[in-house]
Amino acid sequence: MARIPLTDLNVFPLSLGGNVFGWTANEQQSFAVLDAYAAAGGNFIDTADMYSCWVPGNSGGESETIIGRWMKSRGNRNKIVIATKVGKLPRLPGLSAKNIQRAAEDSLERLQTDRIDLYYAHEDDRATPLVETLRAFDGLVRSGKVRYIAASNYHGQRLAEAIRTSRREGFAQYVALQPHYNLMERDQYEGELMETVAAEGLGALPYFALASGFLTGKYREGSKVDSKRAEGARKYLNDKGRKVLAALDEIASARKEAVATIALAWLAAQPTVVAPIASARTPEQLPPLLRLAEVKLTKEEVQKLSAASA
Repeated sequence: MARIPLTDLNVFPLSLGGNVFGWTANEQQSFAVLDAYAAAGGNFIDTADMYSCWVPGNSGGESETIIGRWMKSRGNRNKIVIATKVGKLPRLPGLSAKNIQRAAEDSLERLQTDRIDLYYAHEDDRATPLVETLRAFDGLVRSGKVRYIAASNYHGQRLAEAIRTSRREGFAQYVALQPHYNLMERDQYEGELMETVAAEGLGALPYFALASGFLTGKYREGSKVDSKRAEGARKYLNDKGRKVLAALDEIASARKEAVATIALAWLAAQPTVVAPIASARTPEQLPPLLRLAEVKLTKEEVQKLSAASA
């Protein structure tokens, strides 16, 4: 288990992404994935109020609803760390106090729980004063409806400003950041944003940890993969992508591990990273993700992958 800094939340080193629940995995399939993850010792589930509003016929909240029904039916709420988000649901956009309060109540109801363990601002909202957003989050923490707050898709300066604002006002402050970060996407996080996370003692919980599936190794020249995410993954089939896959193949082969395991292990080895987030549509896709809990790369292996993805 790994501890999220500034909290008492001890989490499995792989966070299970809930973006597929109610999208590419129906309720029965989602329950099977959740059961397999929990059986392996997993306890950290990541979702958002907007999942999966992009699917025709959905309105958002489907993922939370499935997770809530699963926890209720398994009676395991106290063993699970739930992270969800506010700010990108089309009918409740942005981080106004009114939206945050309404969205939190809706999420609690769908999750069938009395508290959210980690509540994210899903993306920065420059139209709403930071002090208004942070006061609303602080109210949820003080009421016990939220244990800790975090940020997703913030830039370094705004993250630092948010933390300064919380300190000045005596509000609960962000304890973690969810950045878009993986072997194929490094520029956005490495630099000012990572420096801010490190300087403030926050934890990073990267999303798209496998680059929309590209870092599983199944998307290569000539391969045909039946997946809704295939288009997103194929954009990485360039010179850099080929170099990264070659380095992953070499290390995975030597260790007799899956390519996805090695890609996640590289992320887990980066400074500030607590637990990468990855999703699975079926229980069969889980084992290489769960291996992250056992596999630690050597310094040389980390350097080889970093050089290939530079």
